[in-house]
Amino acid sequence: MELFSTLPYKVANIALAGFGRKEIDLAEKEMPGLMALRQRYGTSKPLQGARITGSLHMTIQTAVLIETLTTLGAEVRWCSCNIYSTQDHAAAA
Repeated sequence: MELFSTLPYKVANIALAGFGRKEIDLAEKEMPGLMALRQRYGTSKPLQGARITGSLHMTIQTAVLIETLTTLGAEVRWCSCNIYSTQDHAAAA
């Protein structure tokens, strides 16, 4: 996404992004509620104009939540709340 190319970020190892993407794709299959929201409301963008900031453990599941919020139209900024629980491949993806 072009929006994210201009935002500052810091991840431990950006080379893990491919693995992280695969993990996110797998997690989406295990999170039917969020996938149903994307499917039902993705085109109408009900969160358009919303600016959401979060601080939560950066895991694969959190990545699915962030991508869902973005798909629904929100502008999202996120930071991990705990360096020891951060999944680097999730942050890289």
